[in-house]
Amino acid sequence: MNFKVYFQESSETKLKFIQENEEKLKKITEIIINTLKNWNKILIAWNGWSAADAQHWAAELIGRYKMNRQALPAIALTTDTSILTAIWNDFWFDEIFAKQIEGLGKKWDIFIWISTSGNSINLIKAIEVAKKKGLITIGLLWKWWGKMKDLVDYALVVPSDNTPRIQECHMTIYHSICEEVEKNLFWN
Repeated sequence: MNFKVYFQESSETKLKFIQENEEKLKKITEIIINTLKNWNKILIAWNGWSAADAQHWAAELIGRYKMNRQALPAIALTTDTSILTAIWNDFWFDEIFAKQIEGLGKKWDIFIWISTSGNSINLIKAIEVAKKKGLITIGLLWKWWGKMKDLVDYALVVPSDNTPRIQECHMTIYHSICEEVEKNLFWN
């Protein structure tokens, strides 16, 4: 067992990402900060194991990241089993996020999603609805981004094809955004 290799791969992936995306990450973070300053909300949707990351990110915005402060408006679209199963039953799985954005989203809200395939039909349909309603769309992707990269307003692409390292980098991305949100909105 050589655990050092896993940690080295993770570090190298994150460093390569920030070298290629630092300015884009700053711009996206500013957009998120301004959205929250104006009391618009963040809607977050991811499939599979990343659904837990959607919940994690929303919880840090609503609850806290590092400091006790006022709650921020964020919703993980992966959590309400009654809504998810009703939409799945009545419309099919492809609509589970699109219908929620149709009902919850408004102009200048942000829809954030993550995909390691870039081809999830339910996310593609959600992006289309979000754009029609005037939401800002942000995607966290990997280097083989699929169809979604061209649909969104802003994409952060992790330059790797190693799924665990991509996920670790995605977590670092949203943790760094949370820290900057708190610093800019609440630290004086």
